[in-house]
Amino acid sequence: MLSYDLTEEQKILRRTVRDFAEKEIAPVARELDEKEEFSVELTRKMADLGLFGMVVDEEYGGFSRDYTSYIIAVEEIARVDGSQAATVAAANSLGIGPIYYFGSEEQKHEWLPKLCAGECLASFGLTEPNAGSDAKASKTTAKLDGGEWVINGSKIFITNASNPISGVTVTQCVTGRSEDGRKEISCILVPGGTPGFTAKTMKKKMMWRGSNTAELYFDDCRVPEGNLLGRRGDGFKQMLETLDSGRLSIAAMGLGGAQGAYEKALRYAQERQQFNQPLSKFQAIAFKLADMATEI
Repeated sequence: MLSYDLTEEQKILRRTVRDFAEKEIAPVARELDEKEEFSVELTRKMADLGLFGMVVDEEYGGFSRDYTSYIIAVEEIARVDGSQAATVAAANSLGIGPIYYFGSEEQKHEWLPKLCAGECLASFGLTEPNAGSDAKASKTTAKLDGGEWVINGSKIFITNASNPISGVTVTQCVTGRSEDGRKEISCILVPGGTPGFTAKTMKKKMMWRGSNTAELYFDDCRVPEGNLLGRRGDGFKQMLETLDSGRLSIAAMGLGGAQGAYEKALRYAQERQQFNQPLSKFQAIAFKLADMATEI
């Protein structure tokens, strides 16, 4: 029989992350949102708590936790602030994930310990201005030249790609075409600071304003041939698997955000007085709150 009960370790994790979010994130969330400011300090604190590389083996600097624990952590952060939850979710599912699941041993040992420790963040360069998340419509190209990939093109709406600790971008590129004309899609690791690679922070977002989002530009950007992630031509498959696991953390963000909104609404309804009684005593309000709690 399938049990939905949390283990004692998972319950402790939930309490620990909730306490951290309320004490460390809540007091600065509004200010970061208003300033559209990414917080290196908060990111490092979340790393110290073990929120990066949660499902990665200890061999690579991770914490060898189960995926449910990771989802619990994202939910609890999102309950207080969606921006910091986006940083954690993107760093784990979209940044660390592809390197962990598809990278070579050399690539894993080079990048994962730093990523799991929060020394730097990885991002996933998929979306393009005219392609959205349709990888088959991607126009960014990578061509081999003298043992190096020469990358040209651009990406947009890429999380964690242009802050002070952005370390590497897993970049999806068109690396050739098959005999019948279909695009060969591959993923290539592009470290921050590589000549020809520019990351520009995007502002005036409607939400998650404390999360870092960037436009990426590649102008004859050259990286070693060994920066290919997995096998050449496997990029589309890698993208689908990465997004499949990433959707779980995004769902956790939705659930956490709903829980946080409900708790604020409930607290307001209990504190706000109207006709000499709290709003929560009015049947219409009570039914609405009950419906919210049931749906969550």
